[in-house]
Amino acid sequence: MSRPHAHVRTAVVWEILREALEERAEAAGRETLEVLDTGGGTGNFAVPVARLGHRVTVVDPSPDALFALERRAAEEDVADRVRGVQGDAHGLFDVAERGGYDVVLCHGVLEYVDDPAEGLRNAAAALRPRGGTLSVLVAGLGGAVLARALAGHFTEAQRALTDPDGRWGGGDPMPRRFTAEQLTELVAGSGLEVGAVHGVRVFADLVPGALVDTEPGAPEALARLEEAVAELPAFRSVAAQLHVLARTR
Repeated sequence: MSRPHAHVRTAVVWEILREALEERAEAAGRETLEVLDTGGGTGNFAVPVARLGHRVTVVDPSPDALFALERRAAEEDVADRVRGVQGDAHGLFDVAERGGYDVVLCHGVLEYVDDPAEGLRNAAAALRPRGGTLSVLVAGLGGAVLARALAGHFTEAQRALTDPDGRWGGGDPMPRRFTAEQLTELVAGSGLEVGAVHGVRVFADLVPGALVDTEPGAPEALARLEEAVAELPAFRSVAAQLHVLARTR
């Protein structure tokens, strides 16, 4: 199965998620899984997951994003397997079923919610009691510090290190960032068993786009490099994003 849009920035997470879906389907003895994508927006992951044959419910607060999701699902001929509903992590069970999903995606959500711990507890509660899988993707603190330093903004890089939310200043568009330790503590606190922790976009945000676009074979080579370092702590600590897989006990 090809990666969504063959995009280097999503390559690591997509490969991990695809394998997790295969394992969960085999364990459940079913080809079709019920998947919940919280904050799924326009369907960057929901539509490819549906192409694998699974049913996906996308919860997002933006009606515009949900409209784009509907159009995208129709274009990809998976409209019968993708359902979009307006809502957010705080009121998740106003629009989603508690304990009703084999897999829950929580990508790019915890940075924006008022209470990340509550958001994770709700995501965990949406999983089936035994064997459910949670995929969490957040902005990483180390990657932001490295990026600001390489751009010559040394004071901002240091400020991000000491700020409680990992922000480098008033102009920072990201409300919150996490270290791997903070993220795994949150996931464990939701009652789930933490699996592998991955660094995502270690190099992809730092390499000039023109170089990747013009060098033959560069996108795939960069994707392979990202996959090779994803679980190495030294590289994970400077990744732009952090990814965790967790399971219900």
